[in-house]
Amino acid sequence: MSTTATAVAPLSIEDAEALVTAARRAAEAADVTVSVTVLDAGGHLLAFRRDDRAVLISGETSTRKAYTALQLNAPTADLVDAVQPGGLFHTLPTALDRPLLFIAGGVPVHREGRLIGAIGVGGGAPEQDHGFATAAVEVLA
Repeated sequence: MSTTATAVAPLSIEDAEALVTAARRAAEAADVTVSVTVLDAGGHLLAFRRDDRAVLISGETSTRKAYTALQLNAPTADLVDAVQPGGLFHTLPTALDRPLLFIAGGVPVHREGRLIGAIGVGGGAPEQDHGFATAAVEVLA
């Protein structure tokens, strides 16, 4: 008996660098200084950029946003209400490798309908960070 499997190309270093570049350009166009983190599907760091003018915590913020988007396979902007009292994830344990961060700016990356990684942007207002991350993901579409 033969089975056919469809392989989905993983998120490559080149893809990750393209995501970082696109997010950085979107932020620069808005005159915002950000940090950008890209993780592969296993949560491994593929690319990271923090501008010297960005606050130090923005690097940790971008990484945690990417990690949250990856773990829950959803944009962090869509999850903010879920962690409020009575929300779906209000009691979600945070005993993971990294604590989850429910602030807009983390977006999962998909290819052929499958999760292959995530991008996180930190440094601007949450809505700006979400826009920069979303704009970046569109370069891979």
